[in-house]
Amino acid sequence: MRGPRWLGILSRCIAAVLGGYLLAALVAIGCALWLGPPRAEAVLVGMLLSFAVHAGAVIWVFAARSARRAWAGLAVPTLALGAALALTGGLP
Repeated sequence: MRGPRWLGILSRCIAAVLGGYLLAALVAIGCALWLGPPRAEAVLVGMLLSFAVHAGAVIWVFAARSARRAWAGLAVPTLALGAALALTGGLP
């Protein structure tokens, strides 16, 4: 059963803002932890890359066929990156 069109748009907006932010934050943390020894440069690279990741997530969310696919397309890399960070001790 399909709901009103505005619910799909609202869901995509929430996915773009919150899901994109979470994915970008995990990318920044991963870069800061996994890149080479100069820590300041690793953090800077992670922060700069996170802007591109968030922009790409927003584009993906609104390019997906459905809101469900948009959420799934964000959830898979977010969960994979979160699991990798948790296993390597990057997340508490």
